[in-house]
Amino acid sequence: MPSSVPPVTRTRLHTRRIALEGWKRSDGLWDIEARLTDTKDHDYAIASGVRPRGEPVHDMAVRVTIDSDFNIVAAEADSLAVPYPGDCDSIAPAYAKIVGLNLVRGFRRSVGEMFDGVRGCSHITELLASLPTAAIQTFASEARDTEGLEPGAKPFQLDRCHALDTGSDTVRRYYPRWYRGEP
Repeated sequence: MPSSVPPVTRTRLHTRRIALEGWKRSDGLWDIEARLTDTKDHDYAIASGVRPRGEPVHDMAVRVTIDSDFNIVAAEADSLAVPYPGDCDSIAPAYAKIVGLNLVRGFRRSVGEMFDGVRGCSHITELLASLPTAAIQTFASEARDTEGLEPGAKPFQLDRCHALDTGSDTVRRYYPRWYRGEP
C-alpha cells in the first residue's frame, strides 16, 4: 500500500489473503466461493506445535449456492488448515445452517447471531460477511444495474454505499431520476 508517511524499515510477520469468486452454473444457480489463508514469515510456535514459515496456520473455505433472488440453497464450509486439528475444523458443518437465508436481506446480522463467540469459527464467520457484495458483483457481471427491475423500481445498488447515496453527485449524474439532493 502506498504510504503517506516517510518510509521506515519494516519486517513482514503475517499475511492474510482473502479471495472470493463468483460462478454461474449451468443449472441457473450461482456459486459464491470464499477462501481465507493466514501464513507467517517465520516458524510459528503455537500450543499444538510449530508451523513452519509459509505453511498456513489457517486455510478456510466457504461455498454458497444461491438462486437469482440471492436465497442460499446450499452451503458448505471447510477448514483445510487449522491451529488445533480435530477441534477448530469440527465446527465447519454447522455453517450449513445458513441455507434458507438471503444474502442481501439481513444476512450479516443473522450470521452474527448464529455464529457469535463459541458457536462458530471467527475466520469462517468473517468470510461469510464478504459474500453479499461478492454475489452482487457476480450478478453485475451478467446484467446492467437496471435490468429486470419492475418499471419505476429504484436500482438495487442505490443507497447501499456512500457514493450511491441518492443525495450524492454520483446519483445526480448517473441516475438523475433517483436523485434526492439539492437541485
